[in-house]
Amino acid sequence: MTDAVTTHHPPSSFIRRYIFSTDHKIIGIQYLMLALVAVLIGIVLSLYMRLRLAWPTETWPLLSKLFPEGMANGTMTPEFYLSLMTMHGTIMVFFVLTTAPMGGFGNYFLPIQIGARDMAFPVLNMLSFWVTLASFLVMLAALVVEGGAPISGWTAYAPLSAIGEVAGPGLGMGQNLWIISIALFCLASLLSALNFITTTINLRTKGMSLSRLPLTVWAWFTTAVLALLAFPVLLAGGILLLLDRIGGTSFFVPAGMVVSDKIIPHKGGSPLLWQHLFWFFGHPEVYIAILPGMGLTSQLLSTFARKPVFGYRAMCLAIFAIGLLGFLVWGHHMFISGMSPYSSIAFSLLTLSIGVPSAIKTFNWLATLWGGKIRFTTPMLFAIGFVSLFVSGGLSGLVLGQPALDLYFHDTYFVVAHFHLIMGVAAIFGIFAGVYYWFPKMFGRMMSEGLGKIHFWLTFIGVYAIFVPMHIMGIVGHPRRYAESIGYDFLKPIMPIHEFITYAAIFTAAVQLLFLFNIVWSLAKGQKASVNPWEATTLEWTVPSPPPHDNFGHTDPLVYHGPYEYSVPGAEKDFIMQTEAPART
Repeated sequence: MTDAVTTHHPPSSFIRRYIFSTDHKIIGIQYLMLALVAVLIGIVLSLYMRLRLAWPTETWPLLSKLFPEGMANGTMTPEFYLSLMTMHGTIMVFFVLTTAPMGGFGNYFLPIQIGARDMAFPVLNMLSFWVTLASFLVMLAALVVEGGAPISGWTAYAPLSAIGEVAGPGLGMGQNLWIISIALFCLASLLSALNFITTTINLRTKGMSLSRLPLTVWAWFTTAVLALLAFPVLLAGGILLLLDRIGGTSFFVPAGMVVSDKIIPHKGGSPLLWQHLFWFFGHPEVYIAILPGMGLTSQLLSTFARKPVFGYRAMCLAIFAIGLLGFLVWGHHMFISGMSPYSSIAFSLLTLSIGVPSAIKTFNWLATLWGGKIRFTTPMLFAIGFVSLFVSGGLSGLVLGQPALDLYFHDTYFVVAHFHLIMGVAAIFGIFAGVYYWFPKMFGRMMSEGLGKIHFWLTFIGVYAIFVPMHIMGIVGHPRRYAESIGYDFLKPIMPIHEFITYAAIFTAAVQLLFLFNIVWSLAKGQKASVNPWEATTLEWTVPSPPPHDNFGHTDPLVYHGPYEYSVPGAEKDFIMQTEAPART
């Protein structure tokens, strides 16, 4: 397997070493930096939205300086609120939840965990990052072009997104840039997925059989397969949407549409076709965001409970099952589109069946913890928080998987709360866990455990304070996507909840400054990390912190053990490294 390893010499210039680098570790850090910038922008946009929802008539002269067109006279227009909603959702889903777990941690640690010196295609790996960065810049450009960002949401539903600026602000050049950005992101993700799959299959070191792969690797591999199959569908849909807008085609625009007293010159298209294409990509995207977090959570629970992962093979099969079923359930996003009741029943049953592998993973996580000698480190706390959020968000998913209940909840804040918990916040907790766990390996210094634990508890409390009330708002029928509630009598009693959620959001956002401070302080003043500060077993903890170029030098590691051999009876220590040769008898 390692005979096919691609080798390259250490770069000598600053530009080749840190800018246009082909080193998977540098590229991983570049992805993480991109995701960090993106999440900060996404948080700012969400706070703007929260201010509009909690105090819709208030003026914000200082805040309007950043967006003078959308906040003329200091008050945010409803159209600008919708454009912020579009940009917040798009940036968070694509450039944070997809980029950090896969492009960031996957790039950095997958080759090391399988004993490889680099990814299979280092140049393609570099290109993937730069295309992703170009995609991000094009997306940001939508905020500043004439008309602003699109108001069609991160789902870009047609025909609103297909007929041009006649449909509203941001649906001219802003929508074009949105489509181009997503198309570039799809291309970068395809290149990346091919690299991950090839690397995992071909570059494993001697002894690293499939049954000895860490669950993080299985999660990244499955995520790459999902990306390889899902992103081409979105890319094709985006090209067709662009053709409808600028090429005069009618894939998604029906005949006879009149908008703003103007006849739309299209015929024969179907808006539902866009929904089918988008959600065929969109539901696997949920698992593209969260599967790496599942893999890392399994790794951390075992490491810090000092126990093997309970049911390793069942965990692998559960990852595959979740990935496979994720391609069969897109219709549950379209229960209210008028689909056949028989189709609804089929999609409902398939949706509920995802609960089986999800429950297997949850039970196995709990069984891994049961009876363990748990070390409540910061990464362990975030891993436990991941399990809590995954279960909480998953329970409301069972409700939305019922067509009869989804008809009521679909357009309410119940859905907003559900997908934020299970897709957004749970995945973010996985990212936090990854940062605290792998920071010592990446930068050679430990992060502050005290600050990390404060960061965890305040964030954990903050996110539940935001999203539990949102479930309640959905239950009482508060519609989503509305820029304000004061115009509707039945929503006026809910305004105090909006204000509470906004206070909680500001609090939670402010807590993240602790995280940023911890990173900066630890880079400069953090305690120097040893090779294996967590007493873990996988291969990244056998190399110096940070790892050298080509990871293992000129000697490829030999693997003798599984990834989670903790508390083995008769062993000298409570962990056995994967590279530790068995004692001769």
